Amino acid sequence: MKFTKMQGLGNDYIYINCFEEQVTKPEELAVQLSDRHFGVGSDGLILICPSEVADFKMQMYNSDGSHGEMCGNGIRCIGKYVYDYGLTEKEHISVETLAGIKELDLLVEEGKVVQVRVDMGSPIFVTKDFPVCMEHESVINRTIKVKGLVFHLTCVSMGNPHAVIFLEENEVLPDRLEELALKEIGPGFEHHEIFPNRINTEFVKVIDQNTVQMRVWERGSGETMACGTGACAVAVACILHGFTEDKVTVRLLGGDLEIEWDREKNTVYMTGAAVTVFDGEIRSILESV
Repeated sequence: MKFTKMQGLGNDYIYINCFEEQVTKPEELAVQLSDRHFGVGSDGLILICPSEVADFKMQMYNSDGSHGEMCGNGIRCIGKYVYDYGLTEKEHISVETLAGIKELDLLVEEGKVVQVRVDMGSPIFVTKDFPVCMEHESVINRTIKVKGLVFHLTCVSMGNPHAVIFLEENEVLPDRLEELALKEIGPGFEHHEIFPNRINTEFVKVIDQNTVQMRVWERGSGETMACGTGACAVAVACILHGFTEDKVTVRLLGGDLEIEWDREKNTVYMTGAAVTVFDGEIRSILESV
């Protein structure tokens, strides 16, 4: 089985072209291939499939085998893959996801996609749509207790759920993101009882009105170098709180994403790079899946 490893700001996935390959047990395959010692090594597996309602369909699996609704960095890499590998000649494409159909604009230079702008759709705040088991209709600057500590958080769904934690609003956190013990605190949010489907958690430091810094704990993967939907959720939360303008540069461990919330259209746009790492072929690992 042929595959391509790609990354968006260090958020790396294994891509399989299901126009040519057949994957029967994607959950098991995601776990085995994502292992960084005994597999290829990645944050998960993404299948590029035919769609009856869009140009392409994305199926995304985290490194623990769980099925994700949407991946911002992953969908940008799909845009690069389908153009660079000749599945389309169009520079505007649509991709079906569990979070709806997403529209992508491809920036092409010398015959290759170098950057992708994605219409990520409207942010969601209603708790029953996440779900978040709180009595409030929305969770904007509400409190939660994790490992005996009280945190203020804002919840935003971009097709998948996110909890945004600002360092400025939480005295229990250090002043610098680099000092945050994310491996200790991240699982407490991911598996908290108020999030029955688990949650992605972003910890944010506001730099200025146009720039923020974040680290992310992704459900099913742990800390990753970047999270596209997380960056969108962070930008929306920053704008809601009055911390930034409507266009925000979000600095992640793997690089920067440009996020814009067009509040008139109630649509979030994400722009960032997509990179092909290498192509390969899977053989012996398939015997057990």
